[in-house]
Amino acid sequence: MCGSELHALPDGVRRVAEELQAKGHAHAPVMLDNSARTAQEAADALGITVGQIAKSIIFRRKIDDVAVLVITSGDRRVDEKKVDALVGKTGRADAEFVKAQTGFTIGGVSPVAHANKPVTLIDRDLFRFDVIWAAAGHPNGVFQLAPQDLEKLTGAPVADVVKEIEKA
Repeated sequence: MCGSELHALPDGVRRVAEELQAKGHAHAPVMLDNSARTAQEAADALGITVGQIAKSIIFRRKIDDVAVLVITSGDRRVDEKKVDALVGKTGRADAEFVKAQTGFTIGGVSPVAHANKPVTLIDRDLFRFDVIWAAAGHPNGVFQLAPQDLEKLTGAPVADVVKEIEKA
């Protein structure tokens, strides 16, 4: 992107695009024709497995009201006890808190370009894939990356923060 096309993007996507560009990321955000509010919707729109969607889940740390961002694979569920053990006791974040802290609405929370820097954790299960996709600041916006790019873009540690998969 050279800059002029950024003006046509929704504000959140523009912020994400600018940060990705500033950090030298190879892939600019793309706008999908349909909503990608859920990991399944995004996977269906992109023609990939739901596990390749990097979900951005926001929690509210109780001691200081800081946003805690957990980035996990779309086919996994966050284990809040594991998150709490790493960052302190957390609770659910409502839509108002998410918007105020991140600048994004639920369904479009990007792993980068937040209004206020969150405490961030990246789940190790994302590293099963060579290519993943993350929200780009809008329910229809996404961008491509590798799991290793998440570490570079966010500076966040990789941890085990998901519930164990039940064996059949």
